[in-house]
Amino acid sequence: MADEHQFIEDGLRRSQINEFFADELGRAGYGGMDVAQTPMGTQIVLKAEKPGMVIGKGGKNIRKITTELEDRFDMDDPQIDVQEVDEPDLNAQIVADRLANALERGWYFRKAGHTTIDRIMDAGALGAEIVLSGKVTGARSRVEKFNRGYIKHNGEPAEEVVDHGQGVAVMKLGTIGVNVKIIPPGATLPDDFQIREDAEVPEVEQAAAGAGDDEGVEALLEEDPEEVPDVGADEDVDVPDEDPADVIDEEVVEEVVEETQDTATEATDVAAEEPVGDADADELDELDEEIESEAADLVAEMEAADEEEEDE
Repeated sequence: MADEHQFIEDGLRRSQINEFFADELGRAGYGGMDVAQTPMGTQIVLKAEKPGMVIGKGGKNIRKITTELEDRFDMDDPQIDVQEVDEPDLNAQIVADRLANALERGWYFRKAGHTTIDRIMDAGALGAEIVLSGKVTGARSRVEKFNRGYIKHNGEPAEEVVDHGQGVAVMKLGTIGVNVKIIPPGATLPDDFQIREDAEVPEVEQAAAGAGDDEGVEALLEEDPEEVPDVGADEDVDVPDEDPADVIDEEVVEEVVEETQDTATEATDVAAEEPVGDADADELDELDEEIESEAADLVAEMEAADEEEEDE
């Protein structure tokens, strides 16, 4: 069998055993069970409000339950240990069964819910929640919740810390489901914190190093700031005192001016030496003469055509 199928099979078997104990030990105040596999067999720890009723006179009832487990669930040598519940008002399964019985006896659901959750909080619980779902007052089903204190609904704390219990109340109009969640007193939650007033805070290294100095931050702020040195007084910077006109070399300026004038003269001479081409002018004249002759021929042809039309 695969691991996934084995987990499903174990969970289904555990639920069936829990339902069996709830039916058989309802009057004894059944409060849950713990099942563990040991080399000697299956160890089952039952929690009950009245252990004497679970065991029975001379152990008759407990032997009957053991035989039933062997025959119905095919257990090898089940060993049952019965423990008494110290505080029944903090056991979610016992509270759910009590509330279901109160509803069956005719208690109004709102009074039964508030009374039950008040008893849970008076027992020292950190938080509790009761959910009634079904036809609580009429033909239309609805959900009623009663909350007190602090309760966790998801995550690992909801599975490990919160105690769950379910019960069913069979009424004339239909069944009512009872779901109870309780956080017992002294439970450790991941978001808990403590405030210690007498805690000794170690000194920070930077604060400890500056504590022994003679000058602190306040003393430095009270003193006058140091004078900023003048940049012009720096001896390394040399500022010339002479007139810029005296510093410029006249001979260098004259050479630059002469070179500029020579360059401009050469450009002018080159432009003047390039005459307009005669060959281009002759070609233009020939084109004009050809166009004039063609135009004259066209005019003569048109006049001849007009004369022929007149003669006809």
